[in-house]
Amino acid sequence: MSFFPGNDPQPGDALACDAIETLVIPNARDIGGFEVRRALPTARRRLVGPFIFFDRMGPAILRGDKMLDVRPHPHIGLSTVTYLLDGKIRHRDSLGTEMVIEPGDINLMTAGRGIVHSERSPEELRGSPMSMSGLQTWLALPDGKEEIDPLFENTSAGRMPVFDADGISGRLLIGSFHDWKSPVKTATETLYADLRIAPGASLQIPADAEERAIYVLDGEVDIRGDIFPSDRLLAFRPGDEIVVSSERGAHVMLFGGASLGSKRYIWWNFVSSSKERIEQAKEEWRTGRFDIVPGDEEEFVPLPEG
Repeated sequence: MSFFPGNDPQPGDALACDAIETLVIPNARDIGGFEVRRALPTARRRLVGPFIFFDRMGPAILRGDKMLDVRPHPHIGLSTVTYLLDGKIRHRDSLGTEMVIEPGDINLMTAGRGIVHSERSPEELRGSPMSMSGLQTWLALPDGKEEIDPLFENTSAGRMPVFDADGISGRLLIGSFHDWKSPVKTATETLYADLRIAPGASLQIPADAEERAIYVLDGEVDIRGDIFPSDRLLAFRPGDEIVVSSERGAHVMLFGGASLGSKRYIWWNFVSSSKERIEQAKEEWRTGRFDIVPGDEEEFVPLPEG
């Protein structure tokens, strides 16, 4: 989903630590009491591995008529990755999929040549306050796979490796990390992990992945003497082993993977290596040539102007 009209993130100040290539300070936007911070893409950093879009949703309390209601909208050329820390979202798509996303699960929706989906607060949970916290990220599809058939896959939290050793605990969502490997399959080499650093502990990030970054969800981290608070994206220099420590403890998302090696364009919900393909997708959505979402046929998000 790219339903939040978020502002562009801002670059951070110059750093003493040369292990960090890019510091991004996301701009927050309040959408009816629901705060969203967009960290990617930026003018200075378009991708980290295949990750071309990174939104931090909440944490927030949804009340009354302020529930999540993302009307059907299209995607091409990417996989959306939905990961909730709290709350629930009902996903419907043009493949006929309908399911409620639970905290800790990974929902991987590969758009390929085109898919339409909606995301709403479950009907059975409306009427009472509901907490919501999570991340929405997009993986740009690699050359040769941008136009594959659309696919939806859910991997439950119980199927993913969970670890707790030497002050580092968490869950490996996608890819490989140290001795763990996730069952989630992606179109290109990808790394995605939810990690907690205990007070006084240190997290070692090996140089296995070509491109790596962390997003600080909570607390503050220390990298070679530079201190970073929450809601910062830190992209690391390739080839370096990184040590992230925290005096008081922190919660971070580690992500990255192999570089795509070719340029990607992004406009609204469309990602492609071809500007012409994005123009084609615009016309297809404008003229109603995408598939409908069964069970959610009455509404849709219009194509933005401009």
